[in-house]
Amino acid sequence: MRIAAELRRHIASGEFSAGDQLPTLPALSEHYRVSETTIRNALALLRNEGLIETRARAGTRVRHVPPVHRMAADRYRTKPGAPATPYTRDQGIGWSEYRLDKRFERVQATPTLASLFECEVGERLLARHFVFHDNETPTQMSTSYVRWSDVEGTPVSDPINEPWPGGTRAQMASLGIRVTRITESFTRGMPTEDEAKTLRIGNGVPVLRYTRRHIADNGRIVEVAHPIVRRGDTTVVDFVIDLQA
Repeated sequence: MRIAAELRRHIASGEFSAGDQLPTLPALSEHYRVSETTIRNALALLRNEGLIETRARAGTRVRHVPPVHRMAADRYRTKPGAPATPYTRDQGIGWSEYRLDKRFERVQATPTLASLFECEVGERLLARHFVFHDNETPTQMSTSYVRWSDVEGTPVSDPINEPWPGGTRAQMASLGIRVTRITESFTRGMPTEDEAKTLRIGNGVPVLRYTRRHIADNGRIVEVAHPIVRRGDTTVVDFVIDLQA
């Protein structure tokens, strides 16, 4: 733990920068006057924290950590200007820097989805699987579900129309559905194999998962994203709570 703490300080201070190779096991062992096993244990701590990564024939290097992105509480509000979505506002990028991988399929509501939609198990849904790219870097993935009865035969059901300026709220408006409330619930954990591969996350980096629901003015739930997944080490969620006397 002492050796890991010292190496951690070297990384934090910039003495070891992103991409730099750490000294070899024999060199560290000699420097700290401990066994190579002790050095391996120290490096394992830093690896689990996502600070370093070890690759075959490339040694142990300091990991590159993407910039922190803040998810503002007002990101779903409609704003005038150039085409945008809540994602592009979170990332601070323009429309030309935004790329979306997508795959659509028709599914039936599982017990979990039925509970989130407050609908019957087996109701027909459209599942929209997305991977969001900031330029060429994947930073978010999600599966968004909408009711098939709402979107059947409309442009919303065709993936060719994604990405859609304004996001889900604008899509619902095009169907005559007025969204007046959005709820989100957050959890954090370690990535699944698919999440780590898709988002290019190294070992030891947690993810932020959250479930979002778009709710119409009549109280009907018209969209559920379950889950939305982002890197947990570079995502900050900001909340603003206005208190009235």
